[in-house]
Amino acid sequence: MKKLLILGALIFSGFTFAQAVKPVLEQEGNLVKATYYYNNGQIQQQGYFKDGKLEGKWVAYDQQGNKASMGEYTNGQKTGKWFFWNDKALSEVDYSNSRIASVKAWKQDALVNRN
Repeated sequence: MKKLLILGALIFSGFTFAQAVKPVLEQEGNLVKATYYYNNGQIQQQGYFKDGKLEGKWVAYDQQGNKASMGEYTNGQKTGKWFFWNDKALSEVDYSNSRIASVKAWKQDALVNRN
């Protein structure tokens, strides 16, 4: 019963992340791996849930398959360093207690391959 409740919560919370395609959920030990897709079949984002909360590494991609963001959750809260890519810059955001502690940014000409 507990697993059904967790799965229901994951599906419900998935609606906030997914565009139109249902997520693929896979049990991996005590974690549930969630993969969300764009309508074009590319992965939109991928990460884990534990007890219905975001947990561990999450990676988001743009519709062409390039990394758009990457970071970690602990017990549903953003923690540590997160990276955000766009066409013009890379931003490094350091989170503490799910709040932004610091931000660094680099212009496109200083970026390395993000794949």
